[in-house]
Amino acid sequence: MAGRRIVISGYGWCGKGVAARARGLGAQVIITEVNPIAALEAAMDGFSVMPMKAAAEIGDIFITVTGNKHIIRKEHFEAMKDGAMVCNSGHFDIELDLVTLEKLTAKKTPDVRREVDEYKLKNGKRIYVIGSGRLVNLAAAEGHPPSVMDMSFATQALATEYCVQNKGKLKPAVHTVPVEIEHYVATQKLASMGITIDKLTKDQEEYMNAWAHGT
Repeated sequence: MAGRRIVISGYGWCGKGVAARARGLGAQVIITEVNPIAALEAAMDGFSVMPMKAAAEIGDIFITVTGNKHIIRKEHFEAMKDGAMVCNSGHFDIELDLVTLEKLTAKKTPDVRREVDEYKLKNGKRIYVIGSGRLVNLAAAEGHPPSVMDMSFATQALATEYCVQNKGKLKPAVHTVPVEIEHYVATQKLASMGITIDKLTKDQEEYMNAWAHGT
């Protein structure tokens, strides 16, 4: 990874994590975004930010983590350098427009390396797709670590319990997980790691909830 230009599409929680790890491995990280706040955060975190059209021409490795579809499309595949590697770690395989990539391809060679397919385009360039465009940490590695999934599953289980307990009270809609549940899971996780944190004093709580002081 060292010295390579890694293009990460999406600077949400997943994108931030991927970008941090890529930088830790010595990569030159480029972020593409559609959200101006997320793009500004990436810039302030020290990453290059540009449209995918520009990034496609200079990137070595592309990782989509957006949760949307067709993040990397025809015009991007055509602009990529020979030997570019593409993978997805955000959503289903539709983050990459693989149907169109197939149409651009003169010859496809599956498994040139484990979980790596080579697409030789009609323009002569080669693009390597890792894990068939599916979640790369599942398709081409060993999956999510238990130390992360325990929090996810705990939150899901408690959110399900919350829905059952509030049957008939919740309108059909997408509801945010109550912050009390998230705090409970985080507190339990910290305890399991042997980590303790500070607590606000009563005076501090009153100050935070007051409007008479501060800016």
